[in-house]
Amino acid sequence: MGAGGEQDKVEAGQAMATTPARRRWRWKRLLWLPALFVGFSCLQVLVLRFIDPPLSTVMLWRYGEALGEGDWSYRLHYQWRDLDQMAPSLPISLVAAEDQRFPEHNGFDLQAIEKARDHNARGGRLRGASTISQQVAKNLFLWQGRSWIRKGLEVWYTVLIEAFWPKERILEMYANIAEFGDGVYGAQAAAQEFWGKDAARLAPGESARLAAVLPAPRRYNAAKPGPYVQRRATWIQRQARQLGGAGYLEE
Repeated sequence: MGAGGEQDKVEAGQAMATTPARRRWRWKRLLWLPALFVGFSCLQVLVLRFIDPPLSTVMLWRYGEALGEGDWSYRLHYQWRDLDQMAPSLPISLVAAEDQRFPEHNGFDLQAIEKARDHNARGGRLRGASTISQQVAKNLFLWQGRSWIRKGLEVWYTVLIEAFWPKERILEMYANIAEFGDGVYGAQAAAQEFWGKDAARLAPGESARLAAVLPAPRRYNAAKPGPYVQRRATWIQRQARQLGGAGYLEE
């Protein structure tokens, strides 16, 4: 056998010897991915405790939807306001409508989950049990749709939000990124779009109507409420009073 053949054998042996090492290196690199995700997501949540987000993933998702439908004139209405720059009736209206045990739980309302499970098992209209913290996690960081992967990420981000943010910051974030109408995000944009005023000047009835449309903000109109929104707004105001008004959030 010539020198060329011997050289080929040597190179083939070297390739076979290095293949397992390469595979181990690739597996080690893959094992780093979860660690990188954990670090990145923790940094995301920690930074947003102090910095107000310019956009949320839900806003970007909706904007992409509009462009995909050929609506090139579509605009997002979004203006940040700190919680102390909003009418006191707004935060308690949101809590009364969406998550009455918000000050007490750690991101997951087990009582509400159990009630929703029992209700849904009986049939009829499906009822959810997402807390305000879960909705912030979903709207701020994740995409629309239903899947186990997205739900798992929602749980993870909810844990981080509850660990890194005070309750006041969670509620402030929710009041600013919640959708109150098609393309209308946050209390300030909603107050200006619907009533031509600042969020600090919202009346209790207006705050209740904003909270009332949250299940389907593109279907219901807070400025021109139909019977459903009117009934729900009345119920929200009654619930807010029973909870103790704005003082409930300061306990």
